[in-house]
Amino acid sequence: MSQTSNPPELPFSGERFTPECVREMAYEHWHRYALAATLVDGKTVLDAACGEGYGSALLATRAVAVDGVDLSAEAVDHARRRYREANLTFHSASVTELPAEDSRYDAIISFETLEHLSQQAEMLQEFRRVLRDSGFLMISSPDKATYSDATGYNNEFHVKELYRDELLALLKTQFPAVRLLGQAMAFQSLVWPVEAADGAAEGGLQSLVMSEAGLEVTVAPPVQPLYFIAVCAARESDLPDLPGLSDFSDAEQSVYAHYQHEIRKNMAAGKLLAERDQEIEHLRRELQELKERHPNDGV
Repeated sequence: MSQTSNPPELPFSGERFTPECVREMAYEHWHRYALAATLVDGKTVLDAACGEGYGSALLATRAVAVDGVDLSAEAVDHARRRYREANLTFHSASVTELPAEDSRYDAIISFETLEHLSQQAEMLQEFRRVLRDSGFLMISSPDKATYSDATGYNNEFHVKELYRDELLALLKTQFPAVRLLGQAMAFQSLVWPVEAADGAAEGGLQSLVMSEAGLEVTVAPPVQPLYFIAVCAARESDLPDLPGLSDFSDAEQSVYAHYQHEIRKNMAAGKLLAERDQEIEHLRRELQELKERHPNDGV
């Protein structure tokens, strides 16, 4: 995935992701597109609500052609200047009125879109129109039960969030076959076979790793073992069946909770330091003004 020009970064609005974002937001957004990229080899793809264009560019490393569409003319102009590939184009348009003929695409990718508009049924109708009968749609949506209700969080950019049953009912109005995947951040302990990569693949393990070189798909986690766990027997036939990947975490997500706590503390400390810096600067200016008004008073 190349960037052939270096326009200024697109300002972070608080909602639209840019590649300069880090930590949880980066993992969540990049993981979706990395997974989608593994499914679009040789396909003509629509990236609906493409935003800054980073995801379209990643899809274009695998797909035959990618059209990125976004309502924001600013985002589209930025994407055109930042990501220039022969099989990649960007257009400014609404997802409810796509600039494409019927049955144009083999796949439609639409992340961080559904919850941002009230015309959800109209968007899905338009997706159905431009998607070939043999094509597929991959779409994301926050679970209102966990994203908002459980946390008390109100995302000002979200127009209409859906519960699981509402999402499935909506999708099935246009796409009778739906397989639902879940996504969440977690800190986990991983155990996997280090000698038999084929065994890991058969167990269903897929690791997606992003680097400057692009997207790498492997059958082992992108970490080096800190410990070895050996399972031994007198004969191969006596060895128990082992999973391709075993992960462990606690129900309270204690490591992640501690991480979030430390992040909040650091943010609060940063704000406090900035306020103190402003106060010190204010006092410094007042002292300088006093010296200038009373140069002989020894102030």
